[in-house]
Amino acid sequence: MAASLRLRLPRALLDPQRVDLPCGDADGLLAVELQLAEGRVAAIHALAAAPGTDSLPLALTPLVDAHVHLDKAFSWSSFPNRAGTMAGALAANLREGELRSAAQVLERGEAALQRAWRQGLRGLRSHVDSGGAVAEPSWEALLALRERWRGRMALQLVALVPLAFWGSAAGEALAVRVARAGGLLGGVLGPPYPRGQADRQDLLRLLRLADRLGCGIDLHVDEGGEQPGRGVRLLVDLLERQRPAVPICCSHSSSLGLLAEGPRRRLVERMAALELAVVALPSTNFWLLGRRHQLTTAERPLAPVRLLQQAGVPVAIGADNVQDPWFPGGDFDPLEPLRLALLTAQLAPWSRQGLMPFTTVPSRLLQLEWDGVVRPGAPADLLVLGASSWSELLARSPQRRVLRAGQWLPPPPGEQPDPRLAALPALP
Repeated sequence: MAASLRLRLPRALLDPQRVDLPCGDADGLLAVELQLAEGRVAAIHALAAAPGTDSLPLALTPLVDAHVHLDKAFSWSSFPNRAGTMAGALAANLREGELRSAAQVLERGEAALQRAWRQGLRGLRSHVDSGGAVAEPSWEALLALRERWRGRMALQLVALVPLAFWGSAAGEALAVRVARAGGLLGGVLGPPYPRGQADRQDLLRLLRLADRLGCGIDLHVDEGGEQPGRGVRLLVDLLERQRPAVPICCSHSSSLGLLAEGPRRRLVERMAALELAVVALPSTNFWLLGRRHQLTTAERPLAPVRLLQQAGVPVAIGADNVQDPWFPGGDFDPLEPLRLALLTAQLAPWSRQGLMPFTTVPSRLLQLEWDGVVRPGAPADLLVLGASSWSELLARSPQRRVLRAGQWLPPPPGEQPDPRLAALPALP
């Protein structure tokens, strides 16, 4: 049975091939009627301007987060890092890892995906601590979780280990397992992690291993304020000699933002030429980085998102850590990184570049079948908000109704719905 919804959608998330659809208003929003059938979008019709169309609920397609850590989520209460330092986070993380079990990781991951699903996420890429005794319980649990959620939430996994590990027999065995599971190889490169004499050789081994297995790479790079851009520069130097035929992502890339304008622009242009991607992570970076003797706040390193976009580097923005030793907050609410990006990266959601880091770019990084753009035949999946404008969304985290395959998820029990959400039609 067909059904219809009247909403305000960003023109940037509507089929760009539909030249018959208007450009939208000054905020890039267009009032439309979506016709739905059999869990898909059947048709899109623009609504003529009329009283009430500007108060229709704002809707997005479900968002995608390209960088989280499910294995340690919700561990802050037992392993806090109240000083907010990188060293304190790492020490608490190591203590937690010594006690981690598959049952704990499965419980944390299930809680995370339940929250993400009901708050409007449709895909996640999770880095997984994969060195030593912590590896087996974490991978066992998260692979089981991925199967449990198959068809609802896309979950992609990245093996996070010291770079040197990939040159060992154990590293080779892990890489084969990761490749078979459709995951990615990861590691840490650049400050604040100690500079090693073998960094170049370790990175080269990783690149060759990933190329041989056809396995993508996602590195934690330059997650600090010292020696700006050293890790990215080392990666770029190697790739300009020989670029493996696999996707490569530079998560964090925080200290690029501290380079002088000329060197920063030149390095970013080299990244674009090599088709590198970046995932910026402002919440954890702003919490941990830029401290000076715990008394003053120095410059807070953050990837230069707008410059990267201008150069043609695909940029996603992720939540990173959620209630763990690296960051005490977060709740897998996909709107929070979007709202934070306005303050940290000056990304406005009413522009295409402001939405891409949460929609089309992470969809591409995770190689999802659907890019999140509404067109006939696309999934009838929507995040409908108790807000009618960007300003209203940015003022406070709004209520929402989540549509999956043409069916509403149940609202939170006891919630008094926003009138715009209460007026949404029941769908068959």
